[in-house]
Formats: sequence, structure tokens, C-alpha cells
Amino acid sequence: MKDLGSQVAYWDSVGVTKTFTHPVNPDWLEGVSRTARILDYGCGYGRVMAELGEHGFTDVSGVDLSPGLIARGRQLMPDLRFAVLKSPPELTYPPASFDMVLLFAVLTCVPDDDAQRALVAELSRVLAPGGLLYVSDMILQDDERNQGRYAAHAQQFGTPYGVFATDDGAVCRHHDIAELRALLLGFDVVDERQIDIVTMNGHRSQAVQLLARKR
Repeated sequence: MKDLGSQVAYWDSVGVTKTFTHPVNPDWLEGVSRTARILDYGCGYGRVMAELGEHGFTDVSGVDLSPGLIARGRQLMPDLRFAVLKSPPELTYPPASFDMVLLFAVLTCVPDDDAQRALVAELSRVLAPGGLLYVSDMILQDDERNQGRYAAHAQQFGTPYGVFATDDGAVCRHHDIAELRALLLGFDVVDERQIDIVTMNGHRSQAVQLLARKR
């Protein structure tokens, strides 16, 4: 699980057909310049990038480890700037290249603690001082179905509590909110909200969004 590219086969096959749903909160964008340099890390097929364009943002780039999802995005929205991640989490951009980075439903796809920390460190590297990191991700669910699979996966594989396998083959992680906050070393959390979403597999679930500023 430490290899961020270990699930490329899933995202290039089953995953490329999914619909992603985490919403953008426009209130959190009000104070961001429309010419801000924005990166959507784990952009999938560009859904959030297109929404940012609808809000008037003119300098938006997206990267994803799945060539299949990137190909879907280029077909659907050829005017957007997409790139495939060759060696995630490493980015080819120099330090301080962006004023804002979005990380929507990505940490749930990176179950390993060390891999998550490496990803956030890389995003911090490419963010300018004072830049914003906008995280949207899944939190621990309290229903019997989810708690059962958390416990089963932890017992079988020794993974952190909250890791599980979906019926169609993805390995995902739901988080204690405190775990997500703890990842953001070097950032100040300036806003937080819990939201209801429908997952890519059609289940209604709880998620959290964090807006954090790089020190």
C-alpha cells in the first residue's frame, strides 16, 4: 500500500467509469484571485477543474496517476490542462508553483500513513507560502456495514482502522477527523465543515472538508 501507483489498474478499468461527487464550496473560493495558480491533485476526469473554470478561475492544472481517467478528461474537456503522474507523489513543478492545491477524495485512495505524509509534504513543497490546501475526504462511518469491514481488514492485514476493500476491487480508507488534521503539519486550518455525499459506488456517506493555509 505504500506505492501510490499500486491501484492504477483499478482506476484504469473499473475506476475510469465512476462519477465523482465531492462538492466544491464556493464560499471558500471568494477570497481567492481568479488568476491564482491552482493545481487539482488527483483530478480524475477533470470534474472539479471544470467547476473552477465556471467560477472564473483561469490558471488551473490537473494531475492524476491514472492514464485512463486523464484520457477520459481530455476527451470530455479538451480545453483543460491535464497531466499523468509518472512517479506519485512526485510532481515535476518547482517549489512554490501554486497558490492553491485541491485534494479531493485522494487520501481515501492512499491507505498507508507514510504515503499520505509523503503526499502532503510534496503538495506543501509546490505551494507558495500562504497558499491554500483544500482537502475533501471520507471520515469514519458509524453504520454496521462499514464498521464490519474496517474491523475485518484491520484484523486480516494489520492496516490502520478504517481501511477496507470495496466489492469491485479498490482499497480505500476512511479517517478519524483528527488523523486528517494531524497530516497538515506546517498548515493552519482556517475552516472545516462536515458534509453528506454519495460515494462513487452510490452509498450515502459522511465526509469532511478542510481549508488550510501554508505557514
